[in-house]
Amino acid sequence: MTYHSWLECTRGCGERHSIYDVIYHCETCGGLLDVEHDMEALKDHSADEWKALFDERTRTNAWPYGSGVWGKKEWVLPQVANDNVVSMYEGHTNCFWAERLGEAIGVPDLWVKQCGNSHTGSFKDLGMTVLVSVVKQMLADGKPIRAVACASTGDTSAALAAYAAAADIPAVILLPRGKVSTAQLVQPIANDALVLALETDFDGCMAIVEKLTQDSTIYLANSMNSLRIEGQKTVGIEIVQQFDWEVPDWIVIPAGNLGNVSALGRGMLMMEELGLIDRLPRIACAQAANANPLYLSYLTGFEEYQPVTAQKTSATAIQIGAPVSYERAVKVLQAFDGVVEEASEDELANAAARADRVGLYTCPQTGVALAALLKLVDRGKIDPDDRVVVISTAHGLKFTSFKVGYHEKELENVVARHANPPVDLPADLEAVNKAIDASLRS
Repeated sequence: MTYHSWLECTRGCGERHSIYDVIYHCETCGGLLDVEHDMEALKDHSADEWKALFDERTRTNAWPYGSGVWGKKEWVLPQVANDNVVSMYEGHTNCFWAERLGEAIGVPDLWVKQCGNSHTGSFKDLGMTVLVSVVKQMLADGKPIRAVACASTGDTSAALAAYAAAADIPAVILLPRGKVSTAQLVQPIANDALVLALETDFDGCMAIVEKLTQDSTIYLANSMNSLRIEGQKTVGIEIVQQFDWEVPDWIVIPAGNLGNVSALGRGMLMMEELGLIDRLPRIACAQAANANPLYLSYLTGFEEYQPVTAQKTSATAIQIGAPVSYERAVKVLQAFDGVVEEASEDELANAAARADRVGLYTCPQTGVALAALLKLVDRGKIDPDDRVVVISTAHGLKFTSFKVGYHEKELENVVARHANPPVDLPADLEAVNKAIDASLRS
């Protein structure tokens, strides 16, 4: 069976383009484009056959199906030649059973999907493997692409730089100067990307990269490009697969530029249409209160929407005031009976620290999701018997300064209720024993 995908306007104009066309908006209405699939061809396999195939490919080394993304190649981009796939065998990240945390907050069936346990330390690898593979295919077919470019708050730049380096494709990164952690800044530098630190915020960088990529030889790598969404949608499929094809009741996800929310919904809806699942989870989007345009729109029932000027937040990866995938995200939330919640700096920092005390090592964006979860549980929105999966978008090691600042009680607008600084002692056994005894008594 030959499978096929194409680009189509998300607003329903019906305009179609090849996935190899350098185009990011509908030429009729200006809406974003989505990758659509020949679903009738995919229905040639039964749901059980798809499950068996995906299970068989899990953890295989057969190229490129060992990847959590390319193991579902027929559902992602079937027409890319295997030789042009650029993969780090991304995906297959574990679901951590946060049993102690779940028991403490009243939701024992609580899981954290560790998307940060990936090649560059974030879920962005899932989408970047697809986008860079398509660019490699385009180059093989003679398309004149000189470079791939993105605006980024950190994680996108790391993923683009690594995958572009592996494919020997020049990468151009636009970052807001002084607003990205050192650990994130050094990743694209190390991978030999051209890193441009601009005197603006993410939204300013995004405005420039949109103009820059009007030159068709510089290819846009932000989630405005629907190819990224196709890779990221596999996170929802993988979650269900990890629970033996059972759907959780809730998925809680941090929300910034909103491509991840859109992708999560696409994967779930595809499973439902092809019969692998018979119900959808509810989705909760979590935003930092200092960058919360989706939350403010949610309060109006999505009747009103205004971008905001994002204020400083520890959750730098979602410090975005004008998300490009707003329309996509709203469609998903409406289809999934979704909710949106926000978290203050104090709430997100303490939620992250609380999770760390039970064995996690959470990034501040995951802290936003966990803080939102606590609010939803306290309000009775999430029931004690619900299975809840929180998507952790990045590895905590990328945000070491956030961790240090918390435990040294130096974060602005945060009362560090779970701070655990080191205890300075003389090199004396008695002093050590006293400190141990005092700690174990507390």
